[in-house]
Amino acid sequence: MKALKIITFIVLGLCIIALFVFFGGWLYYHKKFPVNEEVYPNYVGYINQETSALNRSYKLCDPEAIYHVHHGASEEGYAGNKKQYRDDILAQYKNNSYTDSGYLNFRFLVNCEGKPGWFETIEVDTNYQKTQFSEELVSQLLALTAQAKHWNIIRFDEQPVDYYMYVSYKLKDGEITEILP
Repeated sequence: MKALKIITFIVLGLCIIALFVFFGGWLYYHKKFPVNEEVYPNYVGYINQETSALNRSYKLCDPEAIYHVHHGASEEGYAGNKKQYRDDILAQYKNNSYTDSGYLNFRFLVNCEGKPGWFETIEVDTNYQKTQFSEELVSQLLALTAQAKHWNIIRFDEQPVDYYMYVSYKLKDGEITEILP
């Protein structure tokens, strides 16, 4: 009798799990949660190429398949590793008496050739309020970030792909105190 109860509970548990898997798959494939395209007209990671920096001769290999759009390529994107990137940026960066403090964020795409482009700049102060940093500081960090030597070619199914990346510079009185992520 005990064996029958145990088997019944196991079968019932497996049926419940199977229902959750089936229902989750059904929701996923039937788009039970539609996106309001008036409020959210673009996908996560979208960068408007008309307003982005360094977009003139930049071409994506497959604009319909950009990888890592939800979180950026992070460690995988850095040529070498993040420490090498940080050391190289800090060696080249010159604080020309800047007084800016806050976060200078670059969102951009790296194409299948490992070339970065379509840079979007977001500047916030230490209270995360929108601000405007020195134009010279932004230009200098944009030029350093945009060096192709810093970015890997990422492959998916052995094919090089375009990917989304972001870099945030934490600044205090014009000095880089941290590079994120």
